[in-house]
Formats: sequence, structure tokens, C-alpha cells
Amino acid sequence: MKIVLFGAGGQVGKELRGTLQPLGELVAFGHAEADFTRPGGVVALLERERPDVVVNAAAYTAVDRAEAEPDLARLVNAETVGAIARAVRGLDALLVHYSTDYVFDGTKAGCHAEDDPTNPLGVYGRTKLEGERLIAEAGPRHLVFRTSWVHAAHGANFVRTILRLARERDTLRVVLDQVGVPTSAPLIARITAAAIARAGASSAGLESGVYHLAPRGATTWFDFARFILAQAHDRGVALRVAPEAVEPIPTSAYPTAARRPANSLLCTAKLTAALGIELPEWQDDAAPVVAALAAEHRPLTPPSPGM
Repeated sequence: MKIVLFGAGGQVGKELRGTLQPLGELVAFGHAEADFTRPGGVVALLERERPDVVVNAAAYTAVDRAEAEPDLARLVNAETVGAIARAVRGLDALLVHYSTDYVFDGTKAGCHAEDDPTNPLGVYGRTKLEGERLIAEAGPRHLVFRTSWVHAAHGANFVRTILRLARERDTLRVVLDQVGVPTSAPLIARITAAAIARAGASSAGLESGVYHLAPRGATTWFDFARFILAQAHDRGVALRVAPEAVEPIPTSAYPTAARRPANSLLCTAKLTAALGIELPEWQDDAAPVVAALAAEHRPLTPPSPGM
């Protein structure tokens, strides 16, 4: 099996490089090799490589900046994705693509199912949803994984930001009224590998469509921040803001260019049934990422007396 990976330099892409290699021949492209602002060049790579599976982890993910750059966000998240989908169908390959909880407006009580009505609140969510629709219209064999609150031990993400701010500031205020599930890039990569292994070069046993991918449970940004700091504190990281000192604030007190859904919970029963798996609790999924990032700030062990 030959696999082409786009977005190899991102949070999810870096994890995918390791998990996909055992499945076959892996050809990984970062932004320098596969520029998603040039759809024709990306399609040319596919025509040259002629893979059995294409995994697209590339995206425009700057949620707030997208409000000022809607054309660029649409080009990367929709137009180029549609071009890839059409090329994948021509190759009779399988396309794996990632989408977001931001396709929902967050007004529903409880978790969102894959077939719930979508209503993105901002440019980022709209362009990601358009990408989903262009894949469906092109009609290749495909798996679209919607996920939420992605974090990893590398790249820019909420975990790294909270650890940095808690070391630099005397106070830390975090939004309390947005609910969701943190999802680690390693978990996304493992589930992707399992799905591809199940599908193989055919879609037997795993139907084309959208699947929600997130750990079990629910939290808020506020409680996630306190979890991060508690884990870091237990690992000896020197913090200026203790976990219990984090202050909760409403979304209205932290204005951003793009509106966020108040409820980002994703129902995952379809995925777990299709793969016959049990997803971890979000705390168990997040703990290794926090530990890896906390290790970057852990003070050195002082020398023993007399040394």
C-alpha cells in the first residue's frame, strides 16, 4: 500500500508520519513541497505518486485570522481539498481528511452527531464544511474525521500556551462557558492508522463518510487549564499561577475576531462501532502531551551535597 501524506509538518501530520509508516510506503509532504495555495501543484504530486491512500492533514487553522483572510482560508480548506478529492477519485484511491467541531454553532444540548444540522459561526468553520461537501460531491472513497481542541507535544496549541502564561504571569483568566473535548494528535494518528488498516485499498468494513473523533468525557477551557497546571505542578514545573488560582471568565470577557461554539461536544458512537474500539477518557489522552511539554520547563535536579 502506498500512502501520500499532506501536512506532514503540522501537529497531526508529525504524529501520522510515525503511525502510518508500518502500513506501507509513505510519501510525506510538508507545506514547502505541497503548497495548498496552488491546487494544480498538489494534484500534480498525486498524479506523479499515484497512491492507494491520501491522508490530508494540511489546513488553514488560524481561526481568528481567517475572518480577515476568507479567500485564503477557502482556497486552502475547500478549493484545494476539492481538487484533491477529484484526483483521488480518478486514482480509485482512499481519501482521509480532517474537519472540525466548528462546523456546528454549539446551540445543541448534548453531543453533536455526524448528521446533525451544521451552522458554522465563522470563516474557518464555513470553509472546513465546504471542504467536506466538495469531497462528498467528488465522490471518492473517503473518511472525514471531525475532531476538537487538538493538541500535541509540538506546535502551537492550548497546552503549550497555558504552561507559558502560567510561568510568565501572576494571574491567568480562562473561559468557563465553552464546553468540548481536548483531543491529542497521537490519538488522531492512531485512529487514522486503524481506519486505514481496516479499509485497506478498498472500503470494505468501513463506509465512506464523516466520523467524529474525540475522547470520552467533557470539559471547559477553564477546567482544562487547571488540569494542565495541576499535571505540570505534580511534575515539578515552577509556576507563578497555581492551578486553583486560575480565574474563570465568560466568553464575553474574552472577545475574539471569530465566534466559537459554546458546545463542541462530538458524539463518537459511529466511529467506535465501525472500528470496534473504545476511546480513552480525555484526561488519560491529554496527560502524556502535558507531561511531554511540562518536561521542557522542569527545573534541573540540584547537585547532591558534596558533589
